[in-house]
Amino acid sequence: MAEARIKTTVYLDPDVYRRLKQIGRARSTSPAALLREAVASYADAHSPRRLPRSIGAGASGTPDLASRVDAVLADGFGRDE
Repeated sequence: MAEARIKTTVYLDPDVYRRLKQIGRARSTSPAALLREAVASYADAHSPRRLPRSIGAGASGTPDLASRVDAVLADGFGRDE
C-alpha cells in the first residue's frame, strides 16, 4: 500500500522542467518522484535537530556536581546502602 501523499502545485521555469524530465528519463523515474526526493533531502538537511530524549535524563539538579566529583564519590554517592 502506497504511503499517503499531499498534493501541491509547484511552478518551475521551463528550462528547469526540461532538465528535470531529462534526468527522469535517464533514471527511469518521473519528474514528480525527483521533486519528492529533492524536497525530502532539503527538508532533512534544514530541519532542526532534535536531541535524543535520554540527554539530561540523569540530571542531578546540582550544577557544580562535575567540579566536585571526587568529593561526592568519596562520600558514597552512587553506592547502594
